[in-house]
Order: sequence, then structure tokens, then C-alpha cells
Amino acid sequence: MNKQISFEFIFQLFSLIIAIILVHAIYVSIIRPNATAVLEDQAIQINANPDYVPERSAYVVIRDFEQEACFVLALWAISLMGYKALQTTQERRILQLDLVPLNQGTSILPEDTREYSRPIQALSEDQQGLLLPRALLTALHRFRSTRNIQDVSNAVRAICESESERLDSELSMIRYIAWAIPSIGFLGTVRGIGQALGQAHKAVQGDIAGVTQALGVA
Repeated sequence: MNKQISFEFIFQLFSLIIAIILVHAIYVSIIRPNATAVLEDQAIQINANPDYVPERSAYVVIRDFEQEACFVLALWAISLMGYKALQTTQERRILQLDLVPLNQGTSILPEDTREYSRPIQALSEDQQGLLLPRALLTALHRFRSTRNIQDVSNAVRAICESESERLDSELSMIRYIAWAIPSIGFLGTVRGIGQALGQAHKAVQGDIAGVTQALGVA
């Protein structure tokens, strides 16, 4: 379990780094150069024709750091959900295995638990770390040591509840990202409006290019 947690932490860290590098590379090589070219062309058109109404460009809309951060977080969240989907697939695949082969109506005695544990112990280390093998092994070991069905039930319930709490805590990162993306977008809106107000004196003089560009951020 500790190995799984360590691998998951490394995956989260490297997926974030890769998301930052990939998105920033696209911004530096494609989005910002095209946005600059569009803004320069619009400035020329406005100076030549005061009645010119610039068209909104997707490059201009997403060129700022807030939008870049949102794309990084979105790509990171997608990678985390993909990792969770892979884990879920592994958990479902293990459910198809007959780990404790029993005929219908067969009872298990405490003396038989060691034999029934062998197919589970023969699984790979990664497979033994999944929920079903851990729950079955715990149940068999507890039944052999206590010979009490209620103790077995409590032990299995504790494992399942612990797994549920762990999964919920791991999904909190995705929930935080889902909250952070619109919050960062709101910061971009505030920054754009602030920049537009800072250019208000130029708009009074007839130069609305700065105000228009700043409101494009908002």
C-alpha cells in the first residue's frame, strides 16, 4: 500500500510538470505569437479607420497567464482522472477472478483458511494490494485466529471503510482543481477590468485601443 501511495504521488508530481511544460510550450510557440500578430493588425486597422470594429480572436482571448494556468490545471486533472480510471479497471478485473474457489453450499472451517489463502498469496504484489485480495486475506486470517464470524465481518468492514476514505481524500485534489479553475478565471477578469480603468484617460482622448485590449482579458 505504501508503495502504491508513493507511486501515485510521483505520478501526480510528474503529470503536473509535464502539463506545465506542454501547455507553456504551446503558448510560447503558437498562442502568444499569433495573439501579438492579431493585436498589431487590429491596432493598424483602428488607426487607419476609427470606425473599424475588431473581431474577437481566440488567440487574444486565451493568451494571458490566467488562461494558461487554467489549461495546465485542466490537463493535470484529466491525467489524474485517467490514473483513477486505470485503477478502477484493475479493481474490476480482479473481481472476475475466482480467488476463493468454493462450490455452492460449501462451508469454510478455520483449519481450511490457510489452503484457501494460497491462490490469493500467489497473486503478484500489485494485485495483492487491490481491495478484494486484501479484504479476503484479512477475512481468512481473522477467521483462522478468532473463529468468530462477527470479528471477520468487522475486519472486512474496516478495510472497506478505510479504502472509501482513502479514495475520497485522493479525489479531493480533483475537486480542488475544479474549484480553482473558475477562481483563476475570475482573477483574470478583475485584472482586465483594472487595466481597462487604468487606460480610461486615453479613451477620453479618443484612443480606445488600450481599453479594448484590457477588456479582452476580462
